[in-house]
Amino acid sequence: MTNQTIFTLVNEQNGNLAFKLFSFEDNSYFDYLQRNNYYSLIWVTEGSGKLKTDFSEYNFEQNSLFSFSPYQPFMFSSNLIKGITIYFHSDFFCIHKHQTEITCNGVLFNNIYQIPFILVDEPLQNTLNKLIEQIKLEMQNPPGLAQYELLISFMKIFLISASRSKMQQQPHAIPSKQGNKEPFILQNLKEAIEKDFKLKHTPKDYAVLLNISPNALAKITKTHFNKTLTNLITERILIEAKRELYLTNKSIKEVAYELGYDDEYYFSRFFKKNVNISPQVYRETVGFGKAEFN
Repeated sequence: MTNQTIFTLVNEQNGNLAFKLFSFEDNSYFDYLQRNNYYSLIWVTEGSGKLKTDFSEYNFEQNSLFSFSPYQPFMFSSNLIKGITIYFHSDFFCIHKHQTEITCNGVLFNNIYQIPFILVDEPLQNTLNKLIEQIKLEMQNPPGLAQYELLISFMKIFLISASRSKMQQQPHAIPSKQGNKEPFILQNLKEAIEKDFKLKHTPKDYAVLLNISPNALAKITKTHFNKTLTNLITERILIEAKRELYLTNKSIKEVAYELGYDDEYYFSRFFKKNVNISPQVYRETVGFGKAEFN
């Protein structure tokens, strides 16, 4: 990798990464499984390849913008890709705190039903390029309060623009292939998962609830979401677990109980198996935002 320019801000309180922007000229940054304790935005401006994330694989083309939440696993397989990456920690910019302003949580991030990237058309390219140049210019100035405020403003516009684009693309993200009945069932499934994921943890639970055979529901889910129903349920539980660990001071036992696990240690094993770290380490490394929400 040559001629790389890296712009980095470090949290002075703990020495951890707060914000980072850099360009890349090949796949060496992302050709192994990533599990970052910060948010990742990766814009592939040139090249194509395959993304492996969570429980799925996707093909992608140039001008794709990827968005990954803390500790969401991902890896790119590609011969040659170029682009720009932005990392930011929750301590620097909390998407939960700014949810009413930018609405990116559940759109760009933590959306288990949609592909984790968008296509960047020409208008969005122009917007993002201007913002990236503004960020680079600002980060060359001496650090200060005004710098932080400006960077937050740029990030808000970046995330709002990307979120709007994804919402426009959503109707095409999960194409209907087998008639009108399945989208209706899928909508009912999504509503059921959102309503009952704390109580119902198995595919059979939802098959019974929707009055459909487990095999038929499994086939529909895999066809439209590129994931098994078990994967969807697991991801939804983990999103809520991460949210509770970040936004509240509830004990691990309390979080486990609220998510339908009577055994705290079983829940911790479930969390670690899927996130690769324990709930306590997640809380310690991603941050603790309760004070900001009181």
